Amino acid sequence: MTTRTGTRQSGSADSDTGASPDEPSRTGRPADRLRYLWLGLGTGLSLFAINGRWDIPLAAWLFSILLLRFSRTSRVAAGVGLVWLAGVGASMFFLWHVAVPLTGMTALGGVAFGTVLTLPYLADRLLAPRLGAAGSLLLFPMVLAACEFLLGVFGPFGTAYGLLADTQHANTALLQAISLTGPYAIGFLIGALATVVNHVWERPLSWRAVRVFAAYAIVLGAVIVGGSARLAFFPVPTAQTVRIAGINPSRAALDAQMRALGRPGFDPMAVPRFDPATVPVESAAVIDGLFDDTRRAAQAGAKIVVWSENAARISASQEPAFLADAQAIARQEQVYLDVAANVYLPNPPYGRDETHLIAPDGTVMWTYQKSHPIPGLETYTPGNGKVPVVNTPYGRIANVICYDADFPAMMHTDADIMLVPGGDWPQFGRLHTQMSSLRAIENGYSLVRQDFNGWSAAYDYHGQPISTQNTTVDHGPWIVDVPTRGTTTIYRLTGDVFAWLCLAGSLVLICIATIRRFSTTLSPASVQQ
Repeated sequence: MTTRTGTRQSGSADSDTGASPDEPSRTGRPADRLRYLWLGLGTGLSLFAINGRWDIPLAAWLFSILLLRFSRTSRVAAGVGLVWLAGVGASMFFLWHVAVPLTGMTALGGVAFGTVLTLPYLADRLLAPRLGAAGSLLLFPMVLAACEFLLGVFGPFGTAYGLLADTQHANTALLQAISLTGPYAIGFLIGALATVVNHVWERPLSWRAVRVFAAYAIVLGAVIVGGSARLAFFPVPTAQTVRIAGINPSRAALDAQMRALGRPGFDPMAVPRFDPATVPVESAAVIDGLFDDTRRAAQAGAKIVVWSENAARISASQEPAFLADAQAIARQEQVYLDVAANVYLPNPPYGRDETHLIAPDGTVMWTYQKSHPIPGLETYTPGNGKVPVVNTPYGRIANVICYDADFPAMMHTDADIMLVPGGDWPQFGRLHTQMSSLRAIENGYSLVRQDFNGWSAAYDYHGQPISTQNTTVDHGPWIVDVPTRGTTTIYRLTGDVFAWLCLAGSLVLICIATIRRFSTTLSPASVQQ
């Protein structure tokens, strides 16, 4: 008959149950009587690191340190469970304070975000003690980067929430690294800081612990110094620029159109269900205003004119005449005209969200449909996901629509200038445009986001703003001179190699920890005959 002894080998901690509140942790980590203070502070800081209006960049580097401390010094169920509640609470706070309409889909998305972004804490709590110093330092940041990547590539919400790199959009020196690795490396660095600090926190001060922190500081310093050097010694060429104009529809004209069509007012998210035959008469004033502003922009020297998302709202039967008028304007003014329209259909899905680029000779160079309608808010049929690119005297020009730019993998495009017609709302527009600046750094092109009811901006391929405009109020054409030459980045060429390595590394470490757990459980030292 075999009986288990009451003792265990060092390193075979029962991390499934954790420590009692007042006793040393059986993972080898001391219990922390202040752990609920760390939970509260970490949760509070996380609310300022969610890609929101009130983000504090430093909060993104601090909150995971404290939440990791809490989960490591608490029982598994309580520790990881409360971290999960904090994560779901932060995602719901994000939805509330940026005024995302709360639907079943967006609420489910908030819970999903909180759940996926809790997985790094669960993996660390259960498996890190079995991996030794190096493995325990790498597991959390690897799983964090892998989770961000999986959300960004396979999730319906892309990187609109959950990407820690977005919180650092103003730190262009740090962000130059994403031209090599993609945006998920920033999450890795933030996660690594959490494990390094906790590594030192859990041990008496020693030279070995200091060396771990110093090694991390050297890596982070190299990233920032390298980014600063790129900004200082490899500036964006500005000898050749092209004047681009951004055009928004008149807010008053849109309101009048929607009221005449039986809507209470303009709703940028709405795909109305009414008789498309009534649209042409009521849309005339809006379209006339857009064409008038296009002429004004051309007279101001613009060579490329881009309208905001859904600027013209037309019926399918009206579209041929609308495009013929746009072609005539492009020929008359000798501009590249990127018109954006919501085309109303008589049957579901009731609308198409599309753009058409018209050359100075009147040729329609692309017709592009939005590839990522916002889940739960937009019912458009998605486009094919192929980013259109054309050669012009002003470089290679490409185009996506608004939310498409929240999917980094889609934005790997060999272009010099990326046009992004957008349509947002005041609480979210500025944030959404700032997020798009990361795509410029990653892929080496200038990015011009013309946003209705939010914030328009042009960025060079270093992610530095060239010009901005608050579009929550009516303006005339927004004019900006944009470099016509992009650059080739390693990330655009290699894609998400870094993220895939993090995902593979996570799986390897999880397998090693799992094997060690079972081998320890079944070893002769743990069983007496």
